[in-house]
Amino acid sequence: MGLEGLDVVLIVLGAFAGGIVNGMTGFGTGLAAMPFWLAATSPPVAAQLAAACGAWGQLQTLPSFWRLIRRDIAVPMVLGGLIGLPVGTFLLPYARIEHFRLGIGALLVIYCSFMLWGGARPWLSIRSRLADGLIGVLGGVLGGLGGISGPPPAVWASLNGWRKDDRRGVFMAFNGTILTMMLVSSAVAGLANWEFLRALALALPGTIVGAYIGGKLYWRLNEQRFNQLVLLLLLAMGVMLVGTTLFTALAG
Repeated sequence: MGLEGLDVVLIVLGAFAGGIVNGMTGFGTGLAAMPFWLAATSPPVAAQLAAACGAWGQLQTLPSFWRLIRRDIAVPMVLGGLIGLPVGTFLLPYARIEHFRLGIGALLVIYCSFMLWGGARPWLSIRSRLADGLIGVLGGVLGGLGGISGPPPAVWASLNGWRKDDRRGVFMAFNGTILTMMLVSSAVAGLANWEFLRALALALPGTIVGAYIGGKLYWRLNEQRFNQLVLLLLLAMGVMLVGTTLFTALAG
């Protein structure tokens, strides 16, 4: 399938929006870009674009944010994610994906609404490598099942009241690794066809510019604004999961 005219514009705009969000928060490329990409190309290609552009955004911003990575948190979380990812992929044929996505989406909507507007701050203050690793496993499993590896670390960080810089560094390390592995898995499975490669060639320039701008904007955010931004992104992800699942069920 050729990509011309409006499709090209939508792919570039989606990449730019996803790059800005990724550069600011360390995750959220697909969330910001999918509305554009799904209007321009097929769902499998859009999903691969989200992984490829998300991984590129993490790699691009790595020199600026490398010193923010808390290795005592990031290492067990990344290792857990690498363990959980193939488990989620293995479970995929046996899971009711629509129920899974609806449940995760509803939990995100309830939690983020409570944190944003309920005035509650239930800090856990848990400092445990084992707990961090288990959160990574959960993120990996959810990534393998439905491509949503980002919420568990983000929610965990919010519950524990991590500092802004700690969140940005750990999100970059975790999501960059998981997205890269998801992209490699797609390539091994033979999903990296010419349609995806053409779309990626169009998306990368937008991702590069967007990630650069997002990385600069990050330093202008204070702790409160960054926390609100992360929660709003998670809330939007929850609404999207619930909405698309219900729409698919009603349309079917």
